[in-house]
Amino acid sequence: MPDAQGKIRYAVVAGGWISQGAFMPGVDQTDNSVMTALVTGDPVKADELAELYDLKSYHYDEFDTLLKSGEIDAIYLATPNFRHREFAVPALEAGIHVLLEKPMATSEEDCLAIAEAAKRSGAKLMIAYRLHFEPGTVEMISRVRAGEIGEPRLFTSTFAQTTKPSNHRMQSGFWAGPAADMGPYPINAVRNLFDSEPLEVNAVAIHTPGREINTPDTVSVTLRFPEERLAQFTVSYSLPGTQRFQLIGTEGEFEASPCFGFGEGVAISYRSIINGKTQEHAHPVVDQFGGETQYFSDCILQDREPEPDGDEGWRDVRVLAAIERCLETGQPQKLDPLPNRPGISIEQARRLPLAKVPKYINTDEPNE
Repeated sequence: MPDAQGKIRYAVVAGGWISQGAFMPGVDQTDNSVMTALVTGDPVKADELAELYDLKSYHYDEFDTLLKSGEIDAIYLATPNFRHREFAVPALEAGIHVLLEKPMATSEEDCLAIAEAAKRSGAKLMIAYRLHFEPGTVEMISRVRAGEIGEPRLFTSTFAQTTKPSNHRMQSGFWAGPAADMGPYPINAVRNLFDSEPLEVNAVAIHTPGREINTPDTVSVTLRFPEERLAQFTVSYSLPGTQRFQLIGTEGEFEASPCFGFGEGVAISYRSIINGKTQEHAHPVVDQFGGETQYFSDCILQDREPEPDGDEGWRDVRVLAAIERCLETGQPQKLDPLPNRPGISIEQARRLPLAKVPKYINTDEPNE
């Protein structure tokens, strides 16, 4: 049950950079959500981070106790990707709603197990696609679907950062590497902009000389969609930070940069070129994590199914799995056709002011 003020009570599962630098400050920007518990294996975070937000602290080994405590309605799950199923399934089976960071899991099998647990229990499952609630992104998708650039034909994107050698992502294989960690952004963007699912995947990858990483640090992907449409993107852990995409249609185009990021100074704005006329479309910096949390809590309170559900998460993971097979075999991978989803609505946009991020406790930003 919600607390006395009618707010959904969250436990934060894993107190790393994304939790401390984005989710936890963002919750305070909402009017329907509150944090009550922290799950961590770090004794410093269990003490100092819990004290900072006035949370009750649990060790990972005490997760089942938390689920039975009556102290929470939902969890925000931000463990390393390979542990998502481990915590999502028991939470859902206990009737606890789950806001799950992307990628949804590290295999299609795990995605389906998580989604099935939600279906059995009736608890809500939402994948944390924060850009589904970001005003500039939602506006672009709405305009494309309204036909303002004609038929979208070609998508290209570059998303790069220089990840610190000490970060766990550098030594945890494909499912923590750039394809799985950064790839969901261009994949999810083009799936929603095209309003379609890819039929074929091809990928090539490199190891940048001198970079200590146990998986390719730069990956380029080509997706073939129905009606002979193409998407191409490159993601990297070893290049200066950049994020941009271009969508070209039969009657115009959109260019966005920045397009995937969040935080101070990051407003998802874009340029349109339609019938030879160029316009800049500016949007304010918003708290993307607060926005997605407010939306999810509304879904819980109003008993409404979230738009970015388990099916949405699985659809991206099946593309990631195909990329992995491409890199292993050197061969393109076919994907089965899928029906279209209802998609993102303009009403999903949230405009909460950006929260101030406190000093990190026993964690750090992943990039140089």
